[in-house]
Amino acid sequence: MKVAEVLRFATHGLSANKSRSALTTLGILIGVGAVILLVAVGNGSSKQIQANIESLGSNTLTVFSGGFGLGSSSASGTQSQSTALTLQDSEGLANKTSAPDVYSVSPETSTSATTTYGGSSTTVTVTGTYPSYFRASNSPVQNGAYFTATDVNKAHNVVDIGTTVAQDLFGNNGSAVGKSLSIGGTPFEVLGVLKSKGTTGITDANAIAIAPYTSVEDVLTGYGSLSEILVQATSAQTTSAADSEITAILDKELGVTSSTSTASGISGLSSGSSSSSSQPFEVLNQSQLLSTSTSTSHTFTVLLGAVAAISLLVGGIGITNIMLVTVTERTREIGIRKAIGAPKGAILGQFLAESVLLSIFGGVLGIVAGFVGSKFTIVGVKPVIVPSSIVLAVGVSVLIGLFFGSYPANRAASMRPIEALRYE
Repeated sequence: MKVAEVLRFATHGLSANKSRSALTTLGILIGVGAVILLVAVGNGSSKQIQANIESLGSNTLTVFSGGFGLGSSSASGTQSQSTALTLQDSEGLANKTSAPDVYSVSPETSTSATTTYGGSSTTVTVTGTYPSYFRASNSPVQNGAYFTATDVNKAHNVVDIGTTVAQDLFGNNGSAVGKSLSIGGTPFEVLGVLKSKGTTGITDANAIAIAPYTSVEDVLTGYGSLSEILVQATSAQTTSAADSEITAILDKELGVTSSTSTASGISGLSSGSSSSSSQPFEVLNQSQLLSTSTSTSHTFTVLLGAVAAISLLVGGIGITNIMLVTVTERTREIGIRKAIGAPKGAILGQFLAESVLLSIFGGVLGIVAGFVGSKFTIVGVKPVIVPSSIVLAVGVSVLIGLFFGSYPANRAASMRPIEALRYE
């Protein structure tokens, strides 16, 4: 029997019971659509995380304090020395002799404060730092200008704000420049509005205010330790060298010796770890973090695809069920066809073709459903379609049609004509 005839018989068989065929197709549709869409969500989440990490730059390192550590023994017991980062530590990292691969150092002191203008108010993250922070953190201005080193030296109350702050307080980014807003009750003049950045989960990266380090210390945080230090290496290639230089300098500044600590890099974290329970400091390497994030996101995407593939398996079981019912209902038809000379291959081919057609129809509709679903934002993530997931999902759906349809088809083809004709 020719292929065209097999397909014609298969199409006729499926159209004889449209509602049942449609429901079976729906199972495959859901399976294929789920695979494509969930893989797209995983891929979109991965790209979003990578974009947020890359926005800070692949040649940046962030130094965090490890709290209290460096335990030292004495006759009276063990003492702990504070390892909080200070401005002196930051200045040590900027020494070109000790750290030739460090391009800039930006100390940071941060706090949350209520910002008001007129009758509007919003809560923002206020960061006090140096002008070098803007380049190191990849934070260009959209309107206006940055504050300068002079503003830091003279503790001028000036500020650069994120787009969310500008929109909440002024309603328009451009109109914010030159206005005076209140941060924690102290007036600050807006010098510029930063370009919009993405969000990370529930955190709005644009709800920020960046001011001179000395000004924030004077009116908001007081003269305490640093929140962190943002270091920019001379290039992406010298990041690892800068990491080692930072570790060596801080080991010396904090009195860490080889007998009390070791420097180690774990998943992008280089740290001096003392013999006490706390590490004295941690250095976060953005390039290594990006590599680790990419690997983790890939695993997450594969996991989502595997979970979605379960629905394809359920759809395949549905095909087996519907084809077994179909074979039972058409037993006399099979007997008549075999009695007039239809070969076993023709019967087998017809029922296999029916199950594969159900899978193909469901697969095509599943692709459409996946593309439509990817147009929406899901749990804060914009799905990004992975072309290989389409090929894989459709290919698997066809294989499912062949695999799960083979048993009913073989059962139909193996029937003895006399027994089929007797079936009531």
